[in-house]
Amino acid sequence: MIELKNVSKWYGKFQVLSDCTTHVAKGDVVVICGPSGSGKSTLIKTVNGLEPFQQGEVVVDGVQVGDPRTKLSKLRARIGMVFQNFELFPHLSVRDNLTLAQVKVLGRTRDEATEKGLRYLDRVGLLAQQDKFPSQLSGGQQQRVAIARALAMDPIAMLFDEPTSALDPEMINEVLDVMVGLAQEGMTMMVVTHEMGFARKVAGRIIFMDHGRIVEDSPTEEFFTLPRAERAREFLAKIIH
Repeated sequence: MIELKNVSKWYGKFQVLSDCTTHVAKGDVVVICGPSGSGKSTLIKTVNGLEPFQQGEVVVDGVQVGDPRTKLSKLRARIGMVFQNFELFPHLSVRDNLTLAQVKVLGRTRDEATEKGLRYLDRVGLLAQQDKFPSQLSGGQQQRVAIARALAMDPIAMLFDEPTSALDPEMINEVLDVMVGLAQEGMTMMVVTHEMGFARKVAGRIIFMDHGRIVEDSPTEEFFTLPRAERAREFLAKIIH
C-alpha cells in the first residue's frame, strides 16, 4: 500500500533523509524509531506529501506522491495523520472538530458527518465529551479526539507522529490502548514512537533510523532480540534500561 524508494531530502545543504527505501503492505503495522533528529518524522510526512522530497519515489495505493499532477489534498483525505500536539481547532466543539473535514473535503451532509464522527468518538470512549471544547479536555482525551477525527475520514492508512510525546505519563496508555485496538482490527499503520512496549506488542516490523538513514528494517522480534546494526543495539540498550 505504501512504498518508498531511495527517498532523499535536503533542507538547504543539510541532508535530512538519505536514500530511504521501505514498504508497508495493507494491514501492516510498522513502527519507526531512532534517536531525536534521525529523520523519523520527516520520513513519515513524505508519505502524504506534508514534506516534499528531492529524490526518489513515494507511492501510496498506486498514487505517486511526488508527481506535480497529484492532488495532495485528495491524497491526504485518504491517509489519516495524528500529530504530537493534537492539532484540534480550539474554537470548535469536539463534535464540530469531528465533522468539519468530512463536510468540507468529503462532501458529506452535516447529519452524515455527525453520525460518523460520533460513532468514532464513542469508539475512543469519549462520546460524553462531544459538546466540550479542546481546552476542557486532558491531553490524552484531545489525542483520542484527534484519532477519532482521522478515522471518521475512512482512511486507507494511518500515520502517527510521536502521538504520546506531548502527554503526561498517566495519559499515555489511554492513547496507546486505542492504537492497539486499531492494529488488532487490521488498520494499516506507520507509527513514529519511543514506546517500545507498544512497538513490541503490535508492530510487525521495526524501522530504525539514524542520521537520516534507515539503518535497520526487520521483523519486530528479530529487532528486539538480535538487531543487526551496532547503532540499533546501542539505542535499544539505552531505551530498555
